[in-house]
Amino acid sequence: MSILEVEAVVAGYGAAEEIVKGASMRVGDDEIVTIIGPNGAGKSTFLKVVAGLVAAKAGAIRLGGEDVTGRDAQGRARAGISFVPQERNVFGSLTVAENLEISGFLDPAGTARRVEALYERYPMLAAKRRALARTLSGGQRQILAMAMGLMTDPKLMLLDEPTAGLSPKAADELFDAVVALNRGGLPILMVEQHAVEALAISTRGYVLVAGRNSAEGAGPALAADPEIRRLFLGG
Repeated sequence: MSILEVEAVVAGYGAAEEIVKGASMRVGDDEIVTIIGPNGAGKSTFLKVVAGLVAAKAGAIRLGGEDVTGRDAQGRARAGISFVPQERNVFGSLTVAENLEISGFLDPAGTARRVEALYERYPMLAAKRRALARTLSGGQRQILAMAMGLMTDPKLMLLDEPTAGLSPKAADELFDAVVALNRGGLPILMVEQHAVEALAISTRGYVLVAGRNSAEGAGPALAADPEIRRLFLGG
């Protein structure tokens, strides 16, 4: 069964501008799905359309079989979609604890319980709970950003280039955290610049070119495809 079904979505930032031009994708209940493609292909815009941050001009978005196309970002969050953007994904002037607490807006009564559960899952956050978010390393900030996304108890998590700017070691640790979340029952749709590594941990992958579907397949198979590697993976 698919938790997410996106059909022929068209979207852009201006009245006439179209960046996503009829892309379709699905995410199964137990999957990690990665979107790859050249710069300017519309990958991040596609995620924002799913999250409700960019309105779809055409097409349909269903979450767990329910049509959420007409809902705004908060409505999508209430439906169960959590979006972790690439940039400005934590509040640097707030502590780790404060970042988590303000992310519990959908269930204020359950915020303290969720924060404690996240401290158990990510001991680094517990150790740094009083530290300002801007003092964290890049990898630590990304873990905090994902933890903030988990505060809404999502049915699906969207990650926009989660390893951008990280060292190879921090990127590997971040991928391990993504796999752990998925094994815990959370489906994930992500855009990732480290395409080979991302596809290796993905159930399936999509190649997006000029806002349209170009290819789809099992993650490791896409990573090993000579033509895909030549065109998009630098090999």
